[in-house]
Amino acid sequence: MILPVFLLLVLGTLEFGMAFDHNLTLEYASREGVRTGSALANGGGPLGCGAGQSPNAGTVDDQIIAAVERVLASSGSPLDLTQITQIRIYKVDTSNTNGNEVAGTANRWIYGAGQGPVVGGQALDFKKDMAVQGWAACSRVNGANADSIGVSINYTYNFQTPLGALLSVFKIDMHDQTVMQLNPTGK
Repeated sequence: MILPVFLLLVLGTLEFGMAFDHNLTLEYASREGVRTGSALANGGGPLGCGAGQSPNAGTVDDQIIAAVERVLASSGSPLDLTQITQIRIYKVDTSNTNGNEVAGTANRWIYGAGQGPVVGGQALDFKKDMAVQGWAACSRVNGANADSIGVSINYTYNFQTPLGALLSVFKIDMHDQTVMQLNPTGK
């Protein structure tokens, strides 16, 4: 009579530990992405989307996603990339401390095995969702009153232990976001 209760307790503890490990990986990935976005800011050059302005702006978001993917796909990562429902790069509303995105200023990336842009000679597993591209890198301000950038990752966690067979109807949606101010240039 005690054995089923004991097994349930042990499997529950193991499942919680595995879910926690998945969440830590998501946190690290969003931190790496936002750190990269903060450092690259708007791609350099004079701010703007015209000819001769921010010449490398077109690759900023690609580099952010590459940083996120390096963590998510590393050999120690427990995550299944196909369960990443979206990665968002967005402008943060600095009028409050919640790190909420400014409406209409998000760029969404979705899973597409090897269909993403090529970074470092390798195609990324995430591609731009062209329907949600609202914050061009060339418009990101990193001078006086610098913008803040956010990177969020949504992930569906599937149970890893036999406990999942009992609870197969349940899936846990995990979300992590990190916010950082763009590195100022002093301009």
